[in-house]
Amino acid sequence: MYLHDLESSKNKRRKRVGRGPGSGSGKNCGRGQNGAKSRSGYKSKRGFEGGQNPLNRRLPKFGFTSPNKVYAQLINLQNLEDNADVETGSILDKPKLKALGLIKKEDKPVKLLGKGILSKKLNIEVDMTSASAAEAVKKAGGEVVTTG
Repeated sequence: MYLHDLESSKNKRRKRVGRGPGSGSGKNCGRGQNGAKSRSGYKSKRGFEGGQNPLNRRLPKFGFTSPNKVYAQLINLQNLEDNADVETGSILDKPKLKALGLIKKEDKPVKLLGKGILSKKLNIEVDMTSASAAEAVKKAGGEVVTTG
C-alpha cells in the first residue's frame, strides 16, 4: 500500500446508527444498555468519575503561597568575575547591573551570593548580601553597601 492508494477520510460517509440489527449498530446504537451515557443530552462534568470520589478530592491539599512574597534577583560572585564588562575599580549599582544584563528589573531587590571566586576590586550596592559574599569582596579590596 502506498500513500496514493489511501482514500481521503473527509469524503467518508458518517455512520448511521439505530437502523436495525443488520447494520451492526442498531437497537442501542453502540451506546450499551443503560446509564447516563446511553441517554440523549448526556454531558459529563470535567473530572467526574461516576459518583466515585474524584482524584482532585482524594489527593491532599497542602502548603500556602503568599501573594506578597518578594523574590530577590540573585547574583553570584562568579557572574561578576566572568563578565568582561565589569572592570576592576568599577561601582556597581542596580542601573549598572541591569545594563550589564546581570539583573532583569531595577525595582526588585538584588542579593549578592558568595558562589565563585572574585579577584576584581569592586564597590557593589545591593539590597542584600550573604556573609561569605561580603567577606570575599572585602578580601578582594572592594566594599559592599547594602541598601535594604
